[in-house]
Amino acid sequence: MARADRPALTPAATGGPLSTESVRRAVEAVWRIESARIIGALARFTGDFDLAEDVAQEAVAEALVTWARDGEPANPVNWLLVTARRRAIDGFRRRSALDERYAMLAGQLVEGEANSGAAAPRGLSDDLPWDPDRVDDDVLALMLVACHPVLSPEARVALTLRVVGGLASEEIARAFLVPVSTVQARITRAKKTIAAAGVPFELPPAEERRERLGGLLSVLYVIFTEGSTATAGDHLLRPDLAYEAIRLARMLAALLPDEPEVHGLLALFELTAARFPARTGPDGEAVLLEDQDRRLWDRSAIRRGLAAIGRASAVGRGLGPYGLQAAIAACHASASSVSETDWERVVLLYEALGRVAPSPVVELNRAVAVAMANGPQRALSVVDELVASGRLSGSYLLPSVRGELLVRLGRTAEARVELELAARLCRNVRERSVLLRKAAALA
Repeated sequence: MARADRPALTPAATGGPLSTESVRRAVEAVWRIESARIIGALARFTGDFDLAEDVAQEAVAEALVTWARDGEPANPVNWLLVTARRRAIDGFRRRSALDERYAMLAGQLVEGEANSGAAAPRGLSDDLPWDPDRVDDDVLALMLVACHPVLSPEARVALTLRVVGGLASEEIARAFLVPVSTVQARITRAKKTIAAAGVPFELPPAEERRERLGGLLSVLYVIFTEGSTATAGDHLLRPDLAYEAIRLARMLAALLPDEPEVHGLLALFELTAARFPARTGPDGEAVLLEDQDRRLWDRSAIRRGLAAIGRASAVGRGLGPYGLQAAIAACHASASSVSETDWERVVLLYEALGRVAPSPVVELNRAVAVAMANGPQRALSVVDELVASGRLSGSYLLPSVRGELLVRLGRTAEARVELELAARLCRNVRERSVLLRKAAALA
């Protein structure tokens, strides 16, 4: 949600107290848009990642009460920051009245307010109480800390959505179909692990940054992938999760304009999300690519995706793994139909992707492209090699693709066995129904 979309709920605009619902919406909007900046600045201020989130949440709770009484302040982000800083200082003071750290922080706060020269309600400054030049660094540091290599992949995803995305534990649990207690436990363990490992809240040295960036991009990729094709449940798409990944990728692209793979990842997200409106029918059923009404595709998202690919190419020396996947998505986005797609180019792009980021899934997708470009028999040999390797055993994708190829070859009895196996392995209700429908049609 852009800042301009947020209602202006200042005292002058409302003429006094606000309704509880209006305040809740205003606070939620500010938090969703600015939580990364707020927690990032607080983490640098306190030097304590866990404390930063705690005092930020306390400030949000206080805003719900104070803004209802006094109206939303002119600078709501700064109001939350100053309030949270005061809470942090109170915490340090309770630990030790003579603590040197408290004296230093309190002195910084007083000096910052004295130098602001601005009047503010209840002693809170409306000027930024931190160095504006550090804001971007704070957000980037927050992202890299949340995706630190000491954390498990699941913990990185949960912590990123919580502290960078501003999502509540309940929202994360809903998106990934896990209990709220599981998400909360992952976040708690992640914070304890970061503290125990002594991870500093700062940008890592240049030589470490690229390695850490790879982990961050991987986390965003996982979040978007789950949103674009849910691994389980009753819905094919989880658009809220996918669009959150897009928002974070846009943020990262603004912070790191010279990193080609950041733009490549953003391009992949935009081009994939452009097809969302046509991927499900009125009842939520999955619509296959060849059956999609391409007039429903989001042309604005396609333009943004193509522009991001252009930036990735301009700042890099050839496309990386995410950029290559985006280039494949661009082939689909620019074609008027499946038959008009440049399948020869798609095959070449998958071959390039297989060289820079080899995986059985890439090889399986290459087989699909080979089938479209050169016929099902050549593709079946690629798939059979994957079956023999056992690298995708347990995945519904392999028997699903093999079943489709066998259908095209007229081997319907074998195809039905493969499609029924794929349906048994598939955990998503919508995809499973498509597979079962195909298998039943072969009977």
